[in-house]
Amino acid sequence: MEKQKLSNATAVLVLGILSIVGNCCYIVPGFIFGLIAIILSIGDTKKYKENPDLYSNYSNLNAGKILAIIGLVLSIIFIAMIVYLILALGVEAFENEEAMKEALENAFGIQQ
Repeated sequence: MEKQKLSNATAVLVLGILSIVGNCCYIVPGFIFGLIAIILSIGDTKKYKENPDLYSNYSNLNAGKILAIIGLVLSIIFIAMIVYLILALGVEAFENEEAMKEALENAFGIQQ
């Protein structure tokens, strides 16, 4: 009997890669791609765990899930950094370049 392929394994792998690349460009796509990849991988993981002998591409699914988790963690770290900077520097610092320079000097001792 020929082994079947898990239906979402390739999609999860591609979305996992896109979640990491999306974090390099902009945080939101990385978070969204990672979240979708995790959700898609849950169903295929359940199918594989029920009958591991029937499916052949679990390694792609697992690699995609790991990449998606890494992408989600990077997104969360970046979001936490942005929230910290907003709380530390204030919103007005992001609206005005002079206010940003002053806030950086006051908060972190960075001279521009």
